[in-house]
Amino acid sequence: MIYLLRWTSFLWTVHFIPCTLGMALSERTDGSCPPLSVEDHMFSDVLDRPLEITGFDLTEKFLLRKGTITEDLPSFRLGGSPLIKPTKEIFPNGLSSEYSLVTIFRVRRTTKKDRWYLWQIFDQSGGSQVSVVVDGSKKVLEFSFQCQLKKVLRYTFKSRDLHALFDRQWHKLSISVQSNIVSIYMDCKLIERRLTDEKDAIDYSGRTLITTRIEDGRPVDIELKQILIYCDPYMAEMENCCELLGPKCEAKRTFNGTSPPLVTSQLPQMLSQPASKSIDRCHCPAEKVQSIPPNKGL
Repeated sequence: MIYLLRWTSFLWTVHFIPCTLGMALSERTDGSCPPLSVEDHMFSDVLDRPLEITGFDLTEKFLLRKGTITEDLPSFRLGGSPLIKPTKEIFPNGLSSEYSLVTIFRVRRTTKKDRWYLWQIFDQSGGSQVSVVVDGSKKVLEFSFQCQLKKVLRYTFKSRDLHALFDRQWHKLSISVQSNIVSIYMDCKLIERRLTDEKDAIDYSGRTLITTRIEDGRPVDIELKQILIYCDPYMAEMENCCELLGPKCEAKRTFNGTSPPLVTSQLPQMLSQPASKSIDRCHCPAEKVQSIPPNKGL
């Protein structure tokens, strides 16, 4: 009887340990975000960056750029072909619920007042899941998403600092998306931060587009260097702007590895302000968010 109990205990241990290790590995491994090859000097040396950078290079996905992402990036004119693909092709294993979107572009004289999608994911019926809209006529930026009550909410960023985004010069626009906070950075400076509702899970059965005019679904006439999505909401703050400054680039240093004093001094005020008007809240009627129909521009 004693030998039987020992043997039973041994078999239980042999079978249980691999399961336990497998559970631990699955909990710590997120296969949704592939490694992203980015040069180290693109990040501020005063901030701790992750050992492995993960994310998606949408410039590669849509415009077929290959190789390591560097400061010396080629620029693209977007042509007339629709920049739209199945979402599963762009994010085959899904997208992290918290992320950073980082892009470098400049508008042109003919399009500086256009209203266009920098990025949008929509479902099979054309309903918007998440989007970033650049509105040149109002000089604002809009971030919208579907909340957990299945309503699409829009948050409009109206800071006057965003006006420079439309001066036909190169600018880096970065958006940090956390569970309840969206932060906007331009040229490596924090512009505005808003509290938001919880976001619903994204439906990946639809399509994803970039740099597309809302009016007709055609590519907007801008010059584009990159659109990256990092699977880390803090990467938007970690990047420097050496691509814009060229040989004069010198990473900003602070003694404690935080953002420059001017920016950090504004954060308590930003977070103490109301997150949005009542229309932004999930339990109230949401603003109507226009989406390009699935069969338009295809």
